[in-house]
Amino acid sequence: MSPSVTWSMRYVVCAPPLAEAATTRLNSKAPRWYAELIRRSLRLMKRSAAVLAACAAVLLSVPAQANNDAPSTRTDNSGIPSLHKNCAALNRKYPHGLGRANARDRTSGDPVTNFKRSTKQYKLAMSYNRGLDRDKDGIACEKA
Repeated sequence: MSPSVTWSMRYVVCAPPLAEAATTRLNSKAPRWYAELIRRSLRLMKRSAAVLAACAAVLLSVPAQANNDAPSTRTDNSGIPSLHKNCAALNRKYPHGLGRANARDRTSGDPVTNFKRSTKQYKLAMSYNRGLDRDKDGIACEKA
């Protein structure tokens, strides 16, 4: 048994963990207050488990209410919104790409400068699909 330190009143007692104490009979040499401490702790754990089980039963019995009137941007198959699924879908809404407010295109040719600049939307797109910004320059799906 691995000992654990239990504070009670003004005493520090080296005691077995409560789960082990519940399965073993308390030693007759143990102080009376220690036995009472173990009994109270076990009672509290049993009550807590009963309350937790009751709450779980109530939550599981309540049906989930879906709002069918609200438009959904998510597809049925996965958790990724259709806008962020791939570059073709993103380029339908943002023809030249979507990037951070201070992003610059890193390319050997002509850099793209007319992309949609929005750090918030860029971070949202990256949270769903990291592959949209392959060259990691802060612009997703850039097109000239």
